[in-house]
Amino acid sequence: MKTALTVAGSDPSGGAGIQADLKTFAAHGVYGMSVITSVTSQNTTGVFGVFDMPENVIKSQLDAVFTDIFPNSVKIGMVSSAEIIKAIAEALKKYNAKNVVLDTVMVSTSGCPLLKADAVSALTSYLFPLSDIITPNIGEAEILVGFEIKSEEDMLSAAKKIYDDYGVCVLLKGGHLDGAASDILYDGHETWFRGEKINNPNTHGTGCTLSSAIAARLALGYDIQSAVKSAKDYVTGAIDYGLNLGKGRGPLNHTWSLN
Repeated sequence: MKTALTVAGSDPSGGAGIQADLKTFAAHGVYGMSVITSVTSQNTTGVFGVFDMPENVIKSQLDAVFTDIFPNSVKIGMVSSAEIIKAIAEALKKYNAKNVVLDTVMVSTSGCPLLKADAVSALTSYLFPLSDIITPNIGEAEILVGFEIKSEEDMLSAAKKIYDDYGVCVLLKGGHLDGAASDILYDGHETWFRGEKINNPNTHGTGCTLSSAIAARLALGYDIQSAVKSAKDYVTGAIDYGLNLGKGRGPLNHTWSLN
């Protein structure tokens, strides 16, 4: 059985973070493991608190996983401080981790900052070089490139700049733009993944779910382009299912494909 590791924060409401990742791994028939970087207090209406795990605890969790059940892929999500980022990078290099998917989580959908000010440069310096693909949304990409993204032409320019600046394959997600929900994969060449927006406001944890679905497919032996296509189809189905839980922006149905 193929294995995947999520290194991310915890969402007690189950829609995002390691809870979403583990459900996504299971839906793809992949054995999931988790290293918790932060414990959050959040639900469908927002994020109310974040407690970062000490770096030595994160290192210990990583050592425990890599020395026993080596993961076929690694998904990295919420890493809120430079110290945590460096601890993760050290372990990825130490164990020569494969198929690393980095979800550049910086701000929650409700607007709560999830990445400390000094952590952006650490993210780009330590984790980008170790990643096979990063998955920023529009807002995160704007932070990385320093200009506004208002169109598909801007998306292409931003994706190309991220690739040129950091040398990492990038999937820039266009769901926050008006119109179609199209994403661009740039690895020196552009590949567009077209999709129509679904009339469902319940999209809590979409970014976590997409990146973990990519990691699951990479663990199963897919190449990056095929993994992204399959992951996007999976997330589309999870949104289209129309699950309606909670008082705010509700979660996806991660097990829709098993029904």
